[in-house]
Amino acid sequence: MTADPAYEDYVTHNVSAVDKRVVLLGASGTIGRAVLQELLARGHSVTAPVRSSSSLQVTHPALRILKGELSEQSFLSEVLSETDAIVSCIASRTGVGEDAWAVDYGLNHAALEVAKAVCTPQFILLSAICVQRPKLEFQKAKLAFEKELQASDLDYSIVRPTAFFKSLSGQIERLRAGKPFLVFGDGTLTSCKPISDEDLARFIVACLCNPACQRRVLPVGGPGPAMTPLDQGKALAEALDVTLKTRSVPPAMMNVVASMLSLAGLISEKARQKAELARIGHYYGTQSMLLWDEKNGRYSTEITPEYGKDRLQDYFQKLATGDETLERGEHAVF
Repeated sequence: MTADPAYEDYVTHNVSAVDKRVVLLGASGTIGRAVLQELLARGHSVTAPVRSSSSLQVTHPALRILKGELSEQSFLSEVLSETDAIVSCIASRTGVGEDAWAVDYGLNHAALEVAKAVCTPQFILLSAICVQRPKLEFQKAKLAFEKELQASDLDYSIVRPTAFFKSLSGQIERLRAGKPFLVFGDGTLTSCKPISDEDLARFIVACLCNPACQRRVLPVGGPGPAMTPLDQGKALAEALDVTLKTRSVPPAMMNVVASMLSLAGLISEKARQKAELARIGHYYGTQSMLLWDEKNGRYSTEITPEYGKDRLQDYFQKLATGDETLERGEHAVF
């Protein structure tokens, strides 16, 4: 049961059939590729600016791929000319400070400034649910841009998804090799409502043509119930048809590692980056990817909206049989 039944209405009611000219930022990323396919399937025309080194190879009569650097204003101005909407799925690769502020904030900020100059009316931003309690640099960078976007005159939608299927699948080779599934504490410290790339893409694209989604921050998870890391380990073991063994990692260990690396970081940039990665690991290991209930001071599965039909258990089955391949980001916890 969804916490907000209206979420399913975003793709079934009050959605116009207008085809829009969309600029998709981050089209070569994991979520970006899913959004690109959904945009084209829905009849929108898409301009996808990518780096010169990008391996994005999609051909479609309604798709235009432009190669260049988003940090260059002249390139952005060319990309955003005569555009109805921007969909931004860009995100820093590592999540560490300089990278986060350059990408999560900087590139989005540059796009927004040009969008305002050329009168682009709509901006849909893929953010993250973890910005509601920011402790890390990439969260602060994302939140800083969210605030700028909300202060603009554009019709915005800020989509804050919970955990992605792929980010929860990194231990599949450990289990295949007979190794224990690693968990923080007893494996029940946190929980989330994982959402698939395809369901998230449908949700994002639906925001283009539904007034109910405009000028709103939209947290969204996949179909419940919420799953703890221990639940995820059980589901992965079942998909692989192996006996689940677990090994506990004390959450404080990541803080100790981060503190030691921070000291080394006084003289080493590489150590500073590793310290931030350790803090990222600790955060994801101790904070639920659910909506924060301010009134009761806790993460709440009850008020975290659900959307879509894909379930993590089915994704694990596809990984186990080889019907899916795993591509993960650089700051997965394990």
